[in-house]
Amino acid sequence: MTPNDAGNSSPLTHSPGVEIRQATLADVGMLMEVLKACISSMRARGIDQWDSVYPDRSTIECDVRSGTAVVATIDRDIVGMAVLSDYQYPEYGQVSWLYSGRAAVMYRLMVAPALEGRGIARVLVEVLETRAAQIGYECIRLDAFHENDRAVKFYERADYRRAGQVRFRKGLFDLFEKQLCVPANYELQRPARKAG
Repeated sequence: MTPNDAGNSSPLTHSPGVEIRQATLADVGMLMEVLKACISSMRARGIDQWDSVYPDRSTIECDVRSGTAVVATIDRDIVGMAVLSDYQYPEYGQVSWLYSGRAAVMYRLMVAPALEGRGIARVLVEVLETRAAQIGYECIRLDAFHENDRAVKFYERADYRRAGQVRFRKGLFDLFEKQLCVPANYELQRPARKAG
């Protein structure tokens, strides 16, 4: 599943000053710069969430190649990224989720630290929620590092509900879930299935 499965072309959406579009391989270098800045900012706040192991360049390249990554731009400069996928880590199976049905998963939401607080993350999340609903997903799941209070509070303010906790390499992660409003014409927007 990719953010453009519903048939829309780039840009996916825009908000005053912020444009969201599909990520390309040409974006990877700038995305790595944003990632490095995010890691430095988190470390300065005592949050040891991301590092050179995860997410690394190959993770970001895979996100782009798979068509699951979108970027946020301001004046054509990349200022953020998020991934919408249907892959769930095996650890997600340890939790009794709040909602049943098709679930999309949001990964690697990041915004350049110098631009935090300007609504960029909110726009990225809203775009991915809209895409997921248009494709027919009934909820979005995600994980947030338990020690990253800003991220946890951000998802709570965006109406994500805590479903449980799991342990990854870096420690405890809170799992969140949000029920989506699937469009009434969902059947018309489903990708055609091959016969046979």
